[in-house]
Amino acid sequence: MLPCAAMQKTELVAFIGAQKWAVEATVAADGGPQAAVIGVAVTDDVEIVFDTGTRARKAENLRRTKRMALVVGWDEGRTVQLEGAVDEVARESADHARLLAVYVAKFPDGAARAADPDIAFFRLRPSWGKYSDFRGGAPTIEELRFG
Repeated sequence: MLPCAAMQKTELVAFIGAQKWAVEATVAADGGPQAAVIGVAVTDDVEIVFDTGTRARKAENLRRTKRMALVVGWDEGRTVQLEGAVDEVARESADHARLLAVYVAKFPDGAARAADPDIAFFRLRPSWGKYSDFRGGAPTIEELRFG
């Protein structure tokens, strides 16, 4: 899934799983950029799960464009940038129960938020990424391809 020397799928999942926050970027209706910090959880298949208010700017942008970019990690000189398709996970779907379990394992208060009809869950399925490690002498920068 990830043909690069620096980071394989299990390492990517472990790195994202160790992070609590990410910066997401979406495109507004007028074409302008919008960004926010979000709490993220990750599945073993590199599905990034997060929640937001149903009327939040990011929710509106994601429903319209169905794409986003995400940056995870920065405190220790390592980051992963991801881009890909996003879908809103329907509450009555089998995916909702599975993804909610992953999210609640990381954010226990997510269970209470999930019961709120004004909260929506989204999933990012990356199609492109870049891993950067600036901790040593020469930086390691590897492009990640998915699917």
